[in-house]
Amino acid sequence: MASPTTTTPTLDEEIETLQAQVSSLKKQIRIQTSTLIASPSTRQLFTDDFSLPEDTNPFRQKLVTQSAAQEAHNQQCLYRTCAGITTFRVRDPDPNAVEGRAVLGLRIEVVSRAKFLRPYYVLLNRPYPESRTRLRLHRHTVPPCIPLSGLATRHLPPPGRRQDLSRFARALRREIVRYHHRMGVVADLRKAAGLGRKKKKSSVGDGTQQQLLVDISPADAEAKQISIDWADGRTGRLVMSDDGEIVKLVALGEHGRDREAVRELLGGAVRVDDVTRRLAMG
Repeated sequence: MASPTTTTPTLDEEIETLQAQVSSLKKQIRIQTSTLIASPSTRQLFTDDFSLPEDTNPFRQKLVTQSAAQEAHNQQCLYRTCAGITTFRVRDPDPNAVEGRAVLGLRIEVVSRAKFLRPYYVLLNRPYPESRTRLRLHRHTVPPCIPLSGLATRHLPPPGRRQDLSRFARALRREIVRYHHRMGVVADLRKAAGLGRKKKKSSVGDGTQQQLLVDISPADAEAKQISIDWADGRTGRLVMSDDGEIVKLVALGEHGRDREAVRELLGGAVRVDDVTRRLAMG
């Protein structure tokens, strides 16, 4: 009777594990250091000449500089978090622009996966001579998959209907946040399935070779549909709502629809986040 085979980690896998642990520890050190430096009690020690005489502590000025930089960074993060939408005025570089080249800008801040993304900008002008208060979409940096034109038509219609700039800005930011949330969900699925940079395969169900997932990726520009590929050639399509809820999942194999694969992958999950947790637990 053959003895069960046991898998031992290779030297490369052990090195990768140690490198991941070192990176995690370095990250924790940076977080703890920034928290300690930015605390009011620590800053008071740095600025107190009696507590830290300059002649006995040559690193005092360096610590004070780092503390001030961290305080400025915290203030900027707080501002970007609380002021998700801000307005500003700019001048159109085109000398033939309408309304004396005056342009109203909207800056939209978005946080995704614990990081601030590059702000999105929407520029509006007033091209209607008969109505100086009417705004129209001029330029923007919003992703093409965001229904910006539809939102502008609904909330910033031409003269004759009431415009609501506040609702337009809130609705636009909501769509952008949802889009990045869906993209983050796909990234979390790939990470949980072991399909990151190391290209590891993840098993679902009984753990056999036929159950391995080999690819998870967005199937459309809006990231509302997710394409799933198994190692045995089966393919699936998961449809989720704007807020990450599972609308439908279909898997196709050699003999048509594979409902067993759907049950094994979902396991009663209602949101895509639940599927991510199932994959992460193996």
